[in-house]
Amino acid sequence: MEIQAMLTTEESDFNKQTLQLDEPKADEVLVRIVASGVCHTDATVLDGSLPVPYPAVLGHEGSGIVERVGSNVTTVEPGDHVVLGFSYCGHCDNCLEGNAGGCENMMELNFAGKNKYGVSPIHKEEQEVSQFFGQSSFATYSTVDEKNVVKIDKEADLRLLGPLGCGLMTGSGTVLNSLAPEAGTSFVVFGTGAVGLSGMMAAKIAGCYPIIAVDIHDSRLELAKELGATHTINSKNEDAAEKIKEITGKGAHYSLETTGVPEVTLAAIRCLRVKGECATVAVGKRDLTINVTNEIMTKAVTLKGVVEGDAVPQLIIPKLVKFYQNGQFPFDKLVKFYEMDDIQQAFEDSANGSTIKPILIIDKEYQA
Repeated sequence: MEIQAMLTTEESDFNKQTLQLDEPKADEVLVRIVASGVCHTDATVLDGSLPVPYPAVLGHEGSGIVERVGSNVTTVEPGDHVVLGFSYCGHCDNCLEGNAGGCENMMELNFAGKNKYGVSPIHKEEQEVSQFFGQSSFATYSTVDEKNVVKIDKEADLRLLGPLGCGLMTGSGTVLNSLAPEAGTSFVVFGTGAVGLSGMMAAKIAGCYPIIAVDIHDSRLELAKELGATHTINSKNEDAAEKIKEITGKGAHYSLETTGVPEVTLAAIRCLRVKGECATVAVGKRDLTINVTNEIMTKAVTLKGVVEGDAVPQLIIPKLVKFYQNGQFPFDKLVKFYEMDDIQQAFEDSANGSTIKPILIIDKEYQA
């Protein structure tokens, strides 16, 4: 079938073109895309930090409506509303242990441009076009593996929900699944973008206190207060690690680092109390050099990398939708909608910080 998609090449970030999409195989699902979030991971492909084979269709925070299903698909049917998550194999050790975010085949399935069959379902005439994250949601339709789709409540607004498939799942899942703080423990987030703020809202759900937000933009820190931060620190004006120790007394139990900036990562480690834990989720462009003995071993702290919130999309996304509906996870305060043709502006606004979470409306006919 023919689809409209934003094609990315080595010469052009985005060029709207008519492409061809394969029909779903026995274990695949055809989804009409309603909306797609714009994520920092898409931007890291554009700047070369995470290279993919070109040409490609990016986008990996899609939401939509099931059009057709393969003969072996059992979890969804035509008409179901779905959020699209990342690709995972389902059979490696980590997947079998319930940590799809730690899938041993994560890089190949999400960044190599091909599905588990070794092909992409997207074509430009005779040329194969790379599929991204198993979905390529900057398009009107997507053919995905059944494991990529998460059925959600039809009462929820599909235009909002795509970012639950990556950025918001990463932040909240890192807190709820990986750090798993006890109520009353102290939590710090470094960077109050979409990932950081979703982690902070999850810390509030978990009952953390105090909840400290660190950033260099006062406007974002004000939003962090509105969403649950008990304290805020502008790290341009004061030493964040020292201020956190002053607030908490001994240092924080947990920190979440979302920027990928080496100096910020170091502060996220140094702000911890003895036996504290720091989780980092960012793609950084510069190396961090630390004295492991002084920074890690002597304080018995843990520094861990977390991918996709150590989450299984089918388990966490419905929970996040329910948290949102209950008023506990108001991520709608982070978003701004853009038309598909305004994709370049959406990326620019994300980069300059004027929009925390841009969402492209792909299907303008959709009614919530």
